[in-house]
Amino acid sequence: MEHTRFIGLDIHKERISIAVAESGRSGPVEYLGEIANDAGAIKKLCENLKRKGKTLAFCYEAGPCGYGVHRQLTSLGHHCDVVAPSLIPKKAGDRVKTNRRDATLLARLHRAGELTSVWVPDADHEAMRDLIRLRGVVRHVLTRARQHLQGFLLRHDRQHRAGPAWRIAYRRWLSTLSFEHCAQQIAFQDYVDAVMDAERRLKRVEEQILGLLPEWNLNPVVEGLQAMRGIAMINAVVLVAEVGDFRRFANPRQLMAYFGLVPGERSSGETVRRGGITKTGNANARRALIEGAWAYRMKPRVGRHKVDRVEALPKIIRDIGWKAQVRLCARFRRLRARGKTANVVNVAIAREMVGFIWSIACTIQRVTKAA
Repeated sequence: MEHTRFIGLDIHKERISIAVAESGRSGPVEYLGEIANDAGAIKKLCENLKRKGKTLAFCYEAGPCGYGVHRQLTSLGHHCDVVAPSLIPKKAGDRVKTNRRDATLLARLHRAGELTSVWVPDADHEAMRDLIRLRGVVRHVLTRARQHLQGFLLRHDRQHRAGPAWRIAYRRWLSTLSFEHCAQQIAFQDYVDAVMDAERRLKRVEEQILGLLPEWNLNPVVEGLQAMRGIAMINAVVLVAEVGDFRRFANPRQLMAYFGLVPGERSSGETVRRGGITKTGNANARRALIEGAWAYRMKPRVGRHKVDRVEALPKIIRDIGWKAQVRLCARFRRLRARGKTANVVNVAIAREMVGFIWSIACTIQRVTKAA
């Protein structure tokens, strides 16, 4: 690293602030100013920063501007790290934040090796991840539309007592409702239309996901994860899209921490304090795991809807899935018998699921790479 120039980039929508740290522990750190956030300006910057016998190492924080700068810099032959903002060391007493300070801090910490890089997906993987996250947005819109409708019905004392909401009987009951005032009827119909539109939109997005899935290079991992109880097609796609290469985690504990499923801790001296899970890392994948973990409250079995899908998988994957069922179902019962609340037990099961998921994914990705 003695012949490297470390460049910190503070990237914003229109402008990029640049600072350079020369190699060596006591090398100077210089703020160079700002450039426009476009491909031509970045290419010109690289040409101006070149020095004979020295390589360029760029870094910038992961953020809303995406990975375009990273892809351009790597295509030009330079090293570039996208760093995790939450893991950047900061002084507790520092109350001044500017673009200049941010760029200078990035350059200095990059030279010292104190930054943690995030995994950068390729363009195809990012495209599939965008589609999966669109489904999450549409699902949220649908949930809010249903809540708005049910809140309106509650205000007017219209309650359905003949079964759970949103089944066929509930929808037929909605079609029989009428209100005395014209304005209320208009409002009610608009709430209903909003729910129907969101449901149709969600169905279209899921159909697009299923249609593109066979062309995705990680489709074998999606198929393999469905050997796990509680993980169907959509949840499997969410997990694979958010994690990508499972082999970048050396062990399941690192993946558990990535999902934010490990307990937080504040210990000092002889005092040990452990709290709830950290909830750091990827919220979309953590939600999929928490939802799937509830399936282990039942006894171990392969459901009718999963028989054909599981039988098509390699025996080693089927064995891991069945081992997970036997272990996690028994663990769910033991924890409940000890008086643990259902939510605490469910999180513990979700955390242990990660170990089996990591094993399945790494097994498939090793075989796929070897082939």
